[in-house]
Amino acid sequence: MSKFKLKWPGVARRPYILMIAATVCAAAWSASAQDAIEPEAAKILAAMSDNLKSMPSLSVTYDADQEIVDLEGQKIQYSASGTIALDRAKGFLLTRQGPFADAEVVFDGSTISLHSKRVNVYAQLQSPGPSVEAAAGELRAATGLDAPGADLLASDPYAVLTDGVTKGTVVGSAFVGGVECDHLAFRTDIVDWQIWVSKGSNPLPLKYVITTKWVTGAPEYSLRLSNWKSAGIGAAQFKFTPPANAKKLEHVHADVTGDISLEVGE
Repeated sequence: MSKFKLKWPGVARRPYILMIAATVCAAAWSASAQDAIEPEAAKILAAMSDNLKSMPSLSVTYDADQEIVDLEGQKIQYSASGTIALDRAKGFLLTRQGPFADAEVVFDGSTISLHSKRVNVYAQLQSPGPSVEAAAGELRAATGLDAPGADLLASDPYAVLTDGVTKGTVVGSAFVGGVECDHLAFRTDIVDWQIWVSKGSNPLPLKYVITTKWVTGAPEYSLRLSNWKSAGIGAAQFKFTPPANAKKLEHVHADVTGDISLEVGE
């Protein structure tokens, strides 16, 4: 049996799949969560979420840094870049170039295809439903990994982001990529997270940092987002055709390091 590694961000604050539970339980948590978040922080986060929700399609580029603490206690940061294209009614395309992979994940409304360009192998999963949320949930359930910034791409980002929040504050103003932003900080029982939202009438997330609180060294996952666009996303890019000589793999799963392992029988 041959084994390939397809590196993808393995640190996500919250899986899409919990969004269903968050929606169902909204009435239960909303009062305490809302009480825990400063009104101005809630207002800024809600405005950003409403802006994202208003986009039926969008694209954005990202740079991600993921910290790993090894068994000797040394912290190593892995950096990668990629793109996200999303049409809420038709599918998504995620690309990533990093130290371990040149890969893409494509969802066409029914099938999720994972392709490692570097070794020209691919695997496919059937989504339980046509929605982006269903596909993202299946991707995580099958592989243990999330799409980069999955929380931000949910149909209701505010509900997902504030699920389990015990404190939310406005830190102040800051600049990301030369753009003035509102800097917000939130706490949950498991992670702390920060988000930088561009000021103005079109608020968008430009930076997102998640700190794992109860792991030695408190490793962080950070995401910088740029080149937000809401037009020009054609459905054709959500169609995956296996390249010539690409080998189809039978299994895809995440191992304990956060890698996706793709396996194929000889």
